[in-house]
Amino acid sequence: MNSPLATTAHTLTSKRGSWLFLGGVVVLVVLLFGLLSGAGEDRPNETAPADSESTQAQQTLDKFPEADKQSVMVVASNEDGSELSADDQAELEKLGGSLGDSGGDESTAAVTGPILSDDKQAALLLVPITVGLTNSDTAETVDDLRTAIADDPIASGLTDAGMSLLVTGGPAIGADIASAFNGADFTLLIVTIVIVALLLIITYRSPILWLLPLIVIGTADGLASTVTAAVGDWLDLQFDAGIISVLVFGAGANYALLFISRYREELRRIADHRTALAEAWTHTATTILASNLTVVLSLLSLVFAIIPGTRGLGITAAVGLLIAAAAVLFALPPVLAICGKKMFWPFIPKVEDADAEQNKDEELTPAEAAAADRSTAPAGAAKPSIWRTIATRVVRRPGLHLGAGIVILGVMATGFIGSSIGLDQTEKFRVQSESAQGLDVLSDHFPPGESQPIWIVANTDHADQVVDSVSDMDGIVRASAIEDTNIDGTSVTKIMATGEFEPDSAKGLELVEDIRTDVHAIDGANAQVGGAAATELDARDGNRTDFVTIVPMVLAISFIILLGILRAPIAAFTLLLVNVVSSAAAIGLGAFLSRTIFGQSALDAQVPILAFLFLVALGIDYSIFLAHRAKKESVLHGGRQGMVEAVAHTGGVITSAGIVLAGVFAALGMLPLMVLGQLGLIVGVGVLVDTIIVRTVIVPSIFGLVGNKMWWPNKVITHFDEGGADGGTGGAVRAAGSGQADDADDSAVDSVPTHLLAEQEHVNSGSGSHHGRH
Repeated sequence: MNSPLATTAHTLTSKRGSWLFLGGVVVLVVLLFGLLSGAGEDRPNETAPADSESTQAQQTLDKFPEADKQSVMVVASNEDGSELSADDQAELEKLGGSLGDSGGDESTAAVTGPILSDDKQAALLLVPITVGLTNSDTAETVDDLRTAIADDPIASGLTDAGMSLLVTGGPAIGADIASAFNGADFTLLIVTIVIVALLLIITYRSPILWLLPLIVIGTADGLASTVTAAVGDWLDLQFDAGIISVLVFGAGANYALLFISRYREELRRIADHRTALAEAWTHTATTILASNLTVVLSLLSLVFAIIPGTRGLGITAAVGLLIAAAAVLFALPPVLAICGKKMFWPFIPKVEDADAEQNKDEELTPAEAAAADRSTAPAGAAKPSIWRTIATRVVRRPGLHLGAGIVILGVMATGFIGSSIGLDQTEKFRVQSESAQGLDVLSDHFPPGESQPIWIVANTDHADQVVDSVSDMDGIVRASAIEDTNIDGTSVTKIMATGEFEPDSAKGLELVEDIRTDVHAIDGANAQVGGAAATELDARDGNRTDFVTIVPMVLAISFIILLGILRAPIAAFTLLLVNVVSSAAAIGLGAFLSRTIFGQSALDAQVPILAFLFLVALGIDYSIFLAHRAKKESVLHGGRQGMVEAVAHTGGVITSAGIVLAGVFAALGMLPLMVLGQLGLIVGVGVLVDTIIVRTVIVPSIFGLVGNKMWWPNKVITHFDEGGADGGTGGAVRAAGSGQADDADDSAVDSVPTHLLAEQEHVNSGSGSHHGRH
């Protein structure tokens, strides 16, 4: 027991070592919080690739004088749909003057309007404002404008008479997105904590024990938030802190479940709680690290993404998961060592409980053991359970069950029918905002492109040619040169084009492509097309590129990990293929549920790649845990019966893990953006489907069809005589001869309530005798 793992375990759990190590951890955490407390500066949220045309055009626009001056629109309409009278228009003109006077500077003095719609049912006031570096900064200005309107006596008279006054436009939309997150992260944190706490209470059945891992994981989440903010500042990354919090809580809870479950099992074998704790740490540390590495490597593949938010999420989420694993491995053990096994009250594990079960097993004669092996609960196997019953039926008729599983996944995949990728501005809010309502009114009475014009920058010498060419295009309401400036010695003109389509609609995006084709053909113009619609177009193209680039990397990483652990290429490829198919089906089901629950026929452009990444990376853990156990059992029982044993031991484990992950991802639905709600829904549902259907029915049925050949080139399994093991005395003799060590190992594995990687075979103290015997 002089291995590095054993030495570290002793240090973490000894009387002196636990206090010293816990003290060191506390000091380190406090130092990190102190040193990094100011991290997390706001930065612009760029949704399009850095080298995209819309981004380059925006960078040019930012160099124009007073580039921080933009206009928002106050959309006025009667709630009963009637036309605006002359008196209404006169009052709106007075309101515009009042808003200009209250601004206190030149930028807000020049309020334009009212601009009456053709149907005379709506009017616009264009109010210039100073936008901030980020949407949060702009939100303060927009809020001030809305407050000024609410407090203005002219506006109050209009609203009392039944007129609606809504502030909208590009800056207002961004401001509403930022404002929607006020308090949302705190709400997400509380909901996540409640979900994890309830699941831990149900799992541990103790009113005290659940507090320890929750405190450790909660501290890890706070530290991860601080550290990732610092990493974001250092590398200039954009990312969503809510997703990282969900990952830290979900993974941390699973790591804690695995570790404490093994600790509880060791307490039934070892009286001293520190010794039992050290044994549990020794046997689970590599498991936790391997599971953590699987997801971390998959997340790090996102460094090759071209969408800034996707790339930033990959790096920071990987950092967060490393912190979660470190917290469970190095902070939780000292805490448990200091608190002792009384934390399991009222169900404190005792050595005599295990002795009673052991003595019961020792009463079996070899003949009785052989008879037990022929029964539904073989010696050394799991007790009869619903999982054993299901697995036995699936393996006996694998073709039927595989067909049923494929049909289920096929039905789920039909959710793609009628779905599309990409949300417009109003659809991106889970809860309707004032700016989104204003856009709806605007599109009903004005050309939809009024809200978010298309901006073109071109060399001044060819600006008139660009304006004339764009003005003649179908779908353009008007185009005009707005301003000239000198940038790096070149005279550049800013051109505004208004389209007649909604900016983010299919026709609106097609119009941007047509404009680009048109202006790029003008020699010497060096024209670039930007604006909100162009940015959305480039963002969707960038997400498609990321999907094509990242997915093969994630699959390669997953296959290498599967192959390295199972050392069976057929099994590894089969599990990966099943994982891919189930992930695609889950996204299809999620698309259907999104239409049903959120009323959205489209998925956000970022959802497919993130959902696929999380489903595959997290699903690989389930695959490894099930298949690794199946390989070990196949050495004893053959390929088919080995899978039955594996499902019997891990069915409850995988299902409970799926509930934990589904619960924490569902918490993302508390955030105001549709992309996060859709992501949480798809991953949550996908994880449940993966644990309940894929790992319980589809995978066992495939292994039942292929049999021992699934484990090629492992000759011990491929040459196994399943006829002699399946209900015959050969398997019983092997099971009976394995002794109590195998019973203890089976019990230990059966108690692990998580989807993490199965423990290495050296944990099984009797496995060597089995391998030698074969």
